[in-house]
Amino acid sequence: MSHIAHIELDDRNLPPPTPEIEQERKVAMFDLMEENSFSLPKRDDRLVPDGPYKVGLSIREKRLVFDIRTEGDEPAAEFHLSLGPFRQVVKDYFAICKSYFDAVKTLPPHQIETIDMARRGIHNEGARVLMERLEGKAEIDSDTARRLFTLICVLHFGG
Repeated sequence: MSHIAHIELDDRNLPPPTPEIEQERKVAMFDLMEENSFSLPKRDDRLVPDGPYKVGLSIREKRLVFDIRTEGDEPAAEFHLSLGPFRQVVKDYFAICKSYFDAVKTLPPHQIETIDMARRGIHNEGARVLMERLEGKAEIDSDTARRLFTLICVLHFGG
């Protein structure tokens, strides 16, 4: 499969993230660039440029926008996803992340581990929703979906 060679978040109109959110963003972007799987399926006999791809993520008019370009900056695809299916899982993810960040400061390791397991479960649910929403538009693996979901959460933080 092809991959994402560059990712950019359009967060120009968002409030500054908290240090925890900024750390989540940095880790997700680093991990995504280290290893990911992303390709565009053929559609209606149209030629689909091969990757690697540059991916722009933004929220425009209350929709999640994927702007996909070739390494030569030629448009490859653009798709807009409703934010509705993501709202609850993003809300749950932020709530569990807040609990986790608070727990790390005060609770013993076994309680932190329990919260972290719940956080991973919600994160996996967000990745599953993303994979469903991208069906027929882009093909990604679950690790790539998890990292992209984190970046979607970063965009939601300000939206």
